Amino acid sequence: MNDAIPTIAEAAEQIARKALSPVELTQACLDRIARHEETLHCFITLTAERALQEARAAEKEIAKSGSRGPLHGIPIGLKDIYETKGIRTTAHSRQLEHYVPDADATTVRKLSDAGAVLMGKLATHEFALGGPSFDLPWPPARNPWDPARFTGGSSSGTGAAIAAGFVLGGTGSDTGGSIRTPAAYCGLTGIKPTYGRVSKAGILPLSFSLDHAGPMAWTAEDCAILLECMAGYDPADPTCADRPVPAMRGELGHGAKGLRIGVVRHFFERDNPVGEPTLQAIDAALETLAAAGATLREITLPPLAEWYACGQLINLSESFDVHAERLRTNFAGFGELLRDRLLLGSTIASSDYVHATRRRRELATLLAAAMRDVDVLAFATVTGEAPPLDGVPKWGNFEKPSFAMPANLSGHPAMSVCTGFGPAGLPLAMQLVGKPFAEPALLRAAHAYERLTPWRDRRPALAAAAAVTP
Repeated sequence: MNDAIPTIAEAAEQIARKALSPVELTQACLDRIARHEETLHCFITLTAERALQEARAAEKEIAKSGSRGPLHGIPIGLKDIYETKGIRTTAHSRQLEHYVPDADATTVRKLSDAGAVLMGKLATHEFALGGPSFDLPWPPARNPWDPARFTGGSSSGTGAAIAAGFVLGGTGSDTGGSIRTPAAYCGLTGIKPTYGRVSKAGILPLSFSLDHAGPMAWTAEDCAILLECMAGYDPADPTCADRPVPAMRGELGHGAKGLRIGVVRHFFERDNPVGEPTLQAIDAALETLAAAGATLREITLPPLAEWYACGQLINLSESFDVHAERLRTNFAGFGELLRDRLLLGSTIASSDYVHATRRRRELATLLAAAMRDVDVLAFATVTGEAPPLDGVPKWGNFEKPSFAMPANLSGHPAMSVCTGFGPAGLPLAMQLVGKPFAEPALLRAAHAYERLTPWRDRRPALAAAAAVTP
């Protein structure tokens, strides 16, 4: 095959009619990895031999009895907090540098059963919180659009690997934007499903009540394919919802006509003002959807700072609890950034945590009421293009309120979509939020926008690069 990178949907269609070989597709991904991984540092563990074995097995099975479905023979990667049987799962931390699980996470098993080809385990921020860090056994992932730029966190390796064409899709986790931020900075589509839609069993925790697991890919359609596989009730996860999984691609052809979009303009114009290119891109995106038949109305919610303060109190408290024993027994085993962030959690009083959980319920109720007469909300994902990797401040995530946190607090599904490119040639983005367990409608809105715009046709021009100093 040529060096063009297909989407999951495109590759699946070609594989099903035997116009594309899973082995050929996997080898093309491995060839790109060989050329560019030394620069981008996407992988903690590359499973090249296993990937080729799985691709050969998929090719034989498809030739004999047909495809299992749209993921059969598709190369994917896993954020390295997803436990994998017989393959180390490090959480990008010295603490787990040699940890090899004896079972797969539920979602890993589901993807394997669907016939996906595992390319390897992808870089993250240390335990999905501490990054970008330069004092760990592995360097941070770098942005394929410009290796000197940040990928966003914490699903950093997944975002970079998909943008670079190393994999066609992958898994992420999202506690305060860790799927949506890398999707925004790397020019992808990434969806944080409804809380409880996807099992977290076998995924290393950060904050039990805020963690979400979900897919990242190049398009909304690809995210729908992955989510349909990953979703579903799992008794091994007590937070997992016992609800039927709808056809995630069921509304993709419905377009924008009739969509009711609530625009939370004060979030990105007053509460945390975005840069002018981002503002113009969001306005243009909304105008595009309106011209295609969507209706827009402005929505007002409590200030973004309230959502962020509430979420940070909960996240810091719960993440400190998760890692308290390691902090006591192997303090020096953490990187500096994660260690210092975790220690903040030790200063939070239990009364503050309880107050935050009460306010969380109030905020979630207000968000649900605001969405009563709309299908999706729209606002920013990030303020602008990806910043320089070496310029991300240690406490930068405390300086301004995050656009991602409202949907983590409320549990609503949310996703980031690319809205064009800024002055430096780097991706810009918009966030869409749907109603609980209404992912098909949310994916419909994102897919409609992607079909109306040219942004999915543009990939980063990867240089055959010299290594970038970690």
